[in-house]
Amino acid sequence: MPEPRTQDHIRVFIVEDDPMVADINRRFTERLDGFRVVGVSRNGEQALKSIKEKDPDLVLLDVFMPKLDGLKLMKRIRSLGLNTDIILVTAADDTETISAALRHGAVDYIIKPFEFERLKKALDSYRERHIKLKSLHFLKQEDLDTIYSTGTPPGDKLVNHGENLPKGLNHLTMNQILKLLQKEKHPLSAREVGRLLGVSRITAHRYLDYLQKEGRVEVKLEYGSVGRPTCKYFLAHQPCKPQENLF
Repeated sequence: MPEPRTQDHIRVFIVEDDPMVADINRRFTERLDGFRVVGVSRNGEQALKSIKEKDPDLVLLDVFMPKLDGLKLMKRIRSLGLNTDIILVTAADDTETISAALRHGAVDYIIKPFEFERLKKALDSYRERHIKLKSLHFLKQEDLDTIYSTGTPPGDKLVNHGENLPKGLNHLTMNQILKLLQKEKHPLSAREVGRLLGVSRITAHRYLDYLQKEGRVEVKLEYGSVGRPTCKYFLAHQPCKPQENLF
C-alpha cells in the first residue's frame, strides 16, 4: 500500500540504471528541505510496478534504460492515470526526445552532464509549485503566472523546435534563456545567466553568442572602475533598464 501523501514532504522516486548516478541523485535530493526519496529502480518495468505501489509525488526519470525506456514509461504512467509528476534527468539531448517528453507532461528536463545547482533549481521550483497548488482551491491567472514563472517572450523571439541549431545547443535551454531575459527586463552577463539557470558561464555564453548573431538578443558593454568591460545581454527591441544588484 502506498504511504499517504502529505504536505510535509514531497515523495520522490528515482529511475536511473546507473547505480552510482542513482545514489548521487538520491543523496542530493534528500539534502534538500521538504523532499524524501521513497524508492529507486534501475529498469523501466520494475519502476512502473514500484511507482504504482508507492504512489510518489514526483519521479526523477532517465530515458536510456533496459526493458522499458523513459519515454515508454512516461506513456504507461499517463495511460494508467497515475497521479505523479515527472522531471527528466537524462543524457538524451535530441529535440525529438525532448519534445516527446514535454508532450507527455514532463514538468522539467535536465540534460546530463549538469551542475547540481540546476537540479536544485528544478526541485525548488517544483516544491514551490506543489505547495501553492495544495494550499489553494482556486487560482487566478496571476497565481498561475507566478507558479509557472511565465512571461514568455513574443512568439518571434522563441526558438522553434524545427530550427536547426549548432551542435551542442538545444531548444529547451535556448528558450529558457530567452524567457529569463524577458522576465528580468535588464541586461544580464553570461555569468549571471549561468547562475540563474544552473549552467556554466561558458555554456551560457555559447547560447548568448548564438542568439546575438541571430539578432534575437543585443549586447552592451558595461564598464567598471578597473579591468575589461563586461558584456551584458538583453532581448532585441526590449527597453534596456539599469541593472539592479542581483547577487
